[in-house]
Amino acid sequence: MSEFRNKIAQFADIDENVSFARLTTMKVGGKARYVVYPYDEFALEGIIEVCRENNVEYKMFGNGSNILCSDDFFDGVVIKLGRYFNKVFFNGTEVVVQAGYSIISLAYDAMKKSLSGLEFASGIPGTVGGCVFMNAGAYKSNMSDIVTEVQVLHDGIIEWLDNTRCEFGYRTSVFQKNEDWIVLAVKMQLKEGVREEINELMQDRQKRRFATQPLDYPSAGSVFRNPENGFSWQYIDKIGYRGKHYGDAAVSEKHSNFIVNTGSAKASEINQLIEDIQQLVRDEYEIELILEVEKFNWK
Repeated sequence: MSEFRNKIAQFADIDENVSFARLTTMKVGGKARYVVYPYDEFALEGIIEVCRENNVEYKMFGNGSNILCSDDFFDGVVIKLGRYFNKVFFNGTEVVVQAGYSIISLAYDAMKKSLSGLEFASGIPGTVGGCVFMNAGAYKSNMSDIVTEVQVLHDGIIEWLDNTRCEFGYRTSVFQKNEDWIVLAVKMQLKEGVREEINELMQDRQKRRFATQPLDYPSAGSVFRNPENGFSWQYIDKIGYRGKHYGDAAVSEKHSNFIVNTGSAKASEINQLIEDIQQLVRDEYEIELILEVEKFNWK
């Protein structure tokens, strides 16, 4: 792999044998052979080309806030945009931001400019690109409400897709259907507001998060999407799984749609809780709880 490493070294900063515990908010998982930070769009294309030429698997990563990596070794390349793809530009109420930028930072940047529309995102620990990929949302607002265009690398070309071509839905987008499509940048349309009122709303929602979510333990946020009728946490409570433990993996007592790492949990323990919950809810209520968290590197 040394020749392969030398080829991608011209395009990016490289770390080797990196634990997914360092790369994800759940703080679990095996190791990745390489983690690379491409310098720009052309370097990113170069890395992908080298990976394909050498039949090496690659995976795009944001902040790792919505992903459960297995305990297995990943003999491939994790590509992270956060180090160099982090520029943001404001033009009146329009924002153009690169995919590696923190969505929380962007929400606060907008607030300081008296721009409203990103308040819902002020507590989401992800990158802009990751939030677009998932159509992340909170408080009945979603990325799709403010995104006008997304710059995408696919099939060797870079183009801007308008909102309709992104096929946004509840925690879904066209990018989940085409995982080789890479979000590079995003245009958003915000609205003029009053800075003090925007800040007050963001602070109030931060207090609500601390009051209702288990932020004192590593997690990947909400584990399951809400079914059409009701909330996932209600069904988890009905099957008696609030507080359920497998090793150091636990269904949170504070919010049962969160699975937390209370110490040195293994990904397999977290996954066992997930599968048990899905099976019991399916058997008892004929409801399929769909994962909101992405699973990666599972055999």
